[in-house]
Amino acid sequence: MTNVVEFKKVTKSFKNFSLKDVSFSIKKGYVTGFIGANGAGKSTTIKLLMNLLRKESGEITIFGLDQDKHNQAIKERIGFVYDENCFYETLSIRELRKIIAPMYQKWNDDIFYKYIDQFHLPEKQVIKSFSKGMKMKMAIAFAISHDPEFIIMDEPTSGLDPVFRREILELLHDIMLDEQKTIFFSTHITTDLDRIADYITYIHRGRILLSKERDELLSEYGIVKGSTDLLDRDIEKEFVSIRKTNVGFEALTSDVKKTKEIFGHEVLIEKPTLEDIMYYTNKGDLTCTR
Repeated sequence: MTNVVEFKKVTKSFKNFSLKDVSFSIKKGYVTGFIGANGAGKSTTIKLLMNLLRKESGEITIFGLDQDKHNQAIKERIGFVYDENCFYETLSIRELRKIIAPMYQKWNDDIFYKYIDQFHLPEKQVIKSFSKGMKMKMAIAFAISHDPEFIIMDEPTSGLDPVFRREILELLHDIMLDEQKTIFFSTHITTDLDRIADYITYIHRGRILLSKERDELLSEYGIVKGSTDLLDRDIEKEFVSIRKTNVGFEALTSDVKKTKEIFGHEVLIEKPTLEDIMYYTNKGDLTCTR
């Protein structure tokens, strides 16, 4: 299977935060969800991916090309949607198009106006009068009108109402009908990924904890519920983290098979959500990649 992106032991340090030996890949033709709590390193990773920040060590390749040596050629094949409006708000869509379209060799007005019409966006109205949902739709239209092979989205549904979120997710689903497209979707709204993600990469405190198929991930992990009488110090170490109450315990395991061997039928094991995995990992501060 071809990788569109490969991060190999990438490090970037700031005063109060650092990415440490970040390694993961993004598969061609799939949607990879990039999850993590706010401040975990998602936006920093995306800025490194877009070459907006300089890494201190490690290697980043995109389309098999060294990012440092082929930056312009790579950018021609990428569409980027940021979580906030990055366009001049005093301009209209029509005026922005005159600035942006000449930047891309493969710009396609047919694609651009198809989405402008589909989203019912006014061409002559200044951007600052748009709602957040309208700005996001406009950003997507600009990002995909040069027919990019790889689309990067940084929190595209954050702050949007449920109707706008559903429309954007349906649009991404339609884009992925072209099996040559690849999407990297960063979000802390994990329910969005239940609809569209094929793979999940999870970053926590600047480290990649896991990167694998979503279905495989959800089958390996489990929510364990049972009586606290079943616990001792050694057994508790088997869990990512645990929450005890007056009526029992609830814990996250990263190895359902082993948990079944330990407890048999004395506990209830439920399939987790991505949100469950994030919550218990943050609670337990897991520090090793699984």
